[in-house]
Amino acid sequence: MNIYDLHEKTWKQLGERRDRLPHALLMTGQRGIGKFDLARAFAESLLCENPLPSRTACGSCLACGWMAQGNHPDFRRVQPEALTGEEGGGEEREAGGKKKPSQQITIDQIRALDDFLHIGTHRQGARIVLLHPAEAMNRHTANSLLKSLEEPVPGTLFLLVSNEPERLLPTIRSRCQQLPVPLPETARAQQWLTARGVKDAARWLALAGGSPLLAAELGAGDERVLLDALVTELAKGGRADPLAAAAAVDRAVKAEKRPAPLKRLVEWGQKWLVDMILLRSGQAPRYFLAQAAPLAELAGQTGLSGLLAFNRKALQYRLQCEQPLNSRLFLEDFFLNYAMLFEPVRDAHGRTH
Repeated sequence: MNIYDLHEKTWKQLGERRDRLPHALLMTGQRGIGKFDLARAFAESLLCENPLPSRTACGSCLACGWMAQGNHPDFRRVQPEALTGEEGGGEEREAGGKKKPSQQITIDQIRALDDFLHIGTHRQGARIVLLHPAEAMNRHTANSLLKSLEEPVPGTLFLLVSNEPERLLPTIRSRCQQLPVPLPETARAQQWLTARGVKDAARWLALAGGSPLLAAELGAGDERVLLDALVTELAKGGRADPLAAAAAVDRAVKAEKRPAPLKRLVEWGQKWLVDMILLRSGQAPRYFLAQAAPLAELAGQTGLSGLLAFNRKALQYRLQCEQPLNSRLFLEDFFLNYAMLFEPVRDAHGRTH
């Protein structure tokens, strides 16, 4: 089962746009469901010189060969340097003095498209810019892109992929045709994972919130070192030393080679809190099925109002961790606030609850 089968309805909707392409298409949906893979496959099919009856790329023509090698002259992929491993665009510095790769799409990357957009295509076909994730643009970068969207060059398609479209400028969203990509059906997603050799697919799919590509990473262990470090400390609840917990998790963050480890940690922390809120409200957990018993015990030691307040605080953490910061201090603040959930609450009469 491939990405087309996983998102059969969405692929059909993309196919219906082939004959009358918009100048900009915004694909939105939850992280890890395969939006980027769909967008990439769609770009390949548009540039392919001998598309199959299924309207997928043939994989054997000259254009498909260029795409496979990453050097098709009519295709540009724009993404943060952190996703490509390039150096020099970030503000933080590593121990050796080199700048960390930027987690944002920079205005220079958008300006660098000028020549590409204003010369003729090499194969007399479409010209495609794939931008992912679109929410990685700051306001200045978005405004620079807006100029190209307001005055579209004929034959050019901007493919924007976003996990958080609400963070895009309204003017960007208004100039794109939007295509929401829903979660695939659970049974189909589990079948897709099983076909890839992922054991206990149901567990990992739940932990991934229904996102099959993220579940595949978890099942393969790619994400689990970071996740296990966080869960080990969160499961201690009020018994944990916040500073020691921060130090332990920070070691996992420092060792992580993949981009945005702090942001991913906060997302896992939010899911942990959601499960605690559900259990505190008498409902079943949604994400951490394997930790249902300890989660229920922890939830019983907290108050619902405190959990909801800390969940709102986690939204602020998500924004903060996208900026240059000291990860150790950030994690210390996180665990100190988490520990406060388990402190006894005293009423007006001095009684603890």
